[in-house]
Amino acid sequence: MSESISSLVTGPIVREWNSAILERMVRVDLYLPTGPLPEYCPLLLVNDGQDLRTMQFEQIIGELWREQAIGPLLVAAIHAGKDRRMEYGTMGEPDYLGRGSRAGAYRDFILEECLPWITRQYPQTNQAKHSLSGFSLGGLSAMDLVWHHPERFSSVGVFSGSFWWRSVAQEDPLYSDDRHRILHQRIRRGAGASDQRYFFQCGAMDEQKDRNRNGIIDSIDDTLDLIEELVRKGVSRSTQIYYLELADGKHDIPSWARAFPFFLRWNFAP
Repeated sequence: MSESISSLVTGPIVREWNSAILERMVRVDLYLPTGPLPEYCPLLLVNDGQDLRTMQFEQIIGELWREQAIGPLLVAAIHAGKDRRMEYGTMGEPDYLGRGSRAGAYRDFILEECLPWITRQYPQTNQAKHSLSGFSLGGLSAMDLVWHHPERFSSVGVFSGSFWWRSVAQEDPLYSDDRHRILHQRIRRGAGASDQRYFFQCGAMDEQKDRNRNGIIDSIDDTLDLIEELVRKGVSRSTQIYYLELADGKHDIPSWARAFPFFLRWNFAP
């Protein structure tokens, strides 16, 4: 990190505690601007927070602060546990293999342990807007949690989200995109739109699968279909949704590192 950038960023500050809800040790890396925080400081939680170290997140956010492209922000990067495939998912509705069975416990951890802990340590974030983001399965978790809790979260950032998450195996002759993608169904059945904001990123090289043979890979199809569900619920395509497709983007940390500044600029502009 260059000297000019390092003088703008404090972190990562490592904090750990034993979660009573998840029954495991939790690690959170904090990134924040140097100097005192403003009276109202937005908070961004990140699922799969361990990936931020690999992408050198302090360089990413420091550059944006140097450019004054975003305002002050506290980022809490929550490391995934060994039980990631059970803690991430759709709350109360595991997929066809039973994955995501502890997604409800993860939601309780976020709302009842993690957020209260952060707002006690940094009271400037208590009344400011809260956002959640994640990568792949962590992005699915973030979207499900934010959609169901508009009273707590103002926005979500999803990078290569696992929106294929389904209640019936794709190989099952009864499988249907229209009926068995869990999160799409939950949005369809849910209440109308709030004023939340939704950022989605996909890479054209995220995968090669094309189950409906329409020439578009499944991860892009699943994301675009989810956006259409939101729009049908009244979410504004022009003001509340940002879709970023990287032509050479892959399902990997370097691609998400390239996309992250787009989310930060869009959602946290001063």
